[in-house]
Amino acid sequence: MNEITDTDAKDIYGALTDDAGAADAREAQNGLRHMLSLSMTKVADGLISPKLVLAYMMQAIGAPAVLVGLLVPIREAGALLPQVLMAGPVEGAERRKWFWVAGSAGQGLAALGIAGAALTLEGWTGGLVICGLLALLAVSRAACSVSYKDILGKTVKKTRRGAVKGVAGSAASAAVLLFALLLMSGLLQEVTPLAVAVGLAALLWLLAALLFTRIEEQPSEPQDRAALNLAPLREDAQFRRFIATRGLLTATALAPPYLVLLDEGGGALGQLGALLLASAAAGFLSSFVWGRLSDRSARQVMALGGLVGGGAMGVAVLAALLGWTSAVWATPLVLFVLQTGYHGVRVSRSTYLVDMAPEDQRASYAALANTAIGVLLLVVGALGGALAALGPVAALAGFALLSIAGAVLALRLNEVEQA
Repeated sequence: MNEITDTDAKDIYGALTDDAGAADAREAQNGLRHMLSLSMTKVADGLISPKLVLAYMMQAIGAPAVLVGLLVPIREAGALLPQVLMAGPVEGAERRKWFWVAGSAGQGLAALGIAGAALTLEGWTGGLVICGLLALLAVSRAACSVSYKDILGKTVKKTRRGAVKGVAGSAASAAVLLFALLLMSGLLQEVTPLAVAVGLAALLWLLAALLFTRIEEQPSEPQDRAALNLAPLREDAQFRRFIATRGLLTATALAPPYLVLLDEGGGALGQLGALLLASAAAGFLSSFVWGRLSDRSARQVMALGGLVGGGAMGVAVLAALLGWTSAVWATPLVLFVLQTGYHGVRVSRSTYLVDMAPEDQRASYAALANTAIGVLLLVVGALGGALAALGPVAALAGFALLSIAGAVLALRLNEVEQA
């Protein structure tokens, strides 16, 4: 997998980061491998989305509704909560890339198992097996997440990290756009085609793991830390403020289901396809731009993303009160703006954490942040559920306020990109 020469890598990487002259050969090669590996895993995420693909799959094999409802909690909690226990082993390793390789391979193997289960099992048995394999996939994803920021920080310079993630986000969104069109066509609503899509996701994760082995990572000084290192939370007030900001901005991730509930048309397939296209288009058009802006000031991008998301939710509330949500264009348009804000939050929060954390503690910072957000997701999600008892308008209004509050708090964070 070394067919791209150093000169080619510098040209391609430099064009994507607007800094060809400063990119040496090793970093250029590493940057391209990051972009390709991350793009493949993000496409895989889209192909196996628990909110859509696995939900369709579980319904197709006759799994009970209670198991379908567990898909998203298993995926989110499983990917976030274990990270605090993984940080110690990651920081105790000289080369952290092998944790990411193992995590990507684990996701691929779990996805293969899910595809096989969909083709051979039904009902409760099939549903339980898929949920169990999704839990394995989520824990494997946790290993990737807790190690990736440290690897990125070691192998790509500060002012180019947002571009790496932005390119991957835009490339993945383009693939998900195509997938959304296939869903709209009706071709991917039976078990076999869905299993093929999940199998393709598995292949992408395995290929990404293979490519990532080629990352040239300099050995780190192993850190002798406890498996559960809470020191950053105790000692770093800026880190606590970042977690609070990110917690408030989880509203941009939790709002879309309530936005869909505003649709008075009953969720027809055409409307579902339009919503998928709107969501994928938002990621495709905005991820790279947000990434480049995050390299200049991630905290300002977090604030802007929160304001955009909160504004979209406010418009949705107003539209619902005025009876405009029945228009075929209204919900997809608001979702497009909301997802644009969400992608800004997502890209910038990751860039900010990598740039803020001390070099020898990135894994601990990432693990603590993600574990805390796993808990806050449950708290904010429960709040949304409580407000939803009054209707989706109340939930969206509450999320809009949380998002705007997160944007205001983001502006109180220190500037780290210029440090």
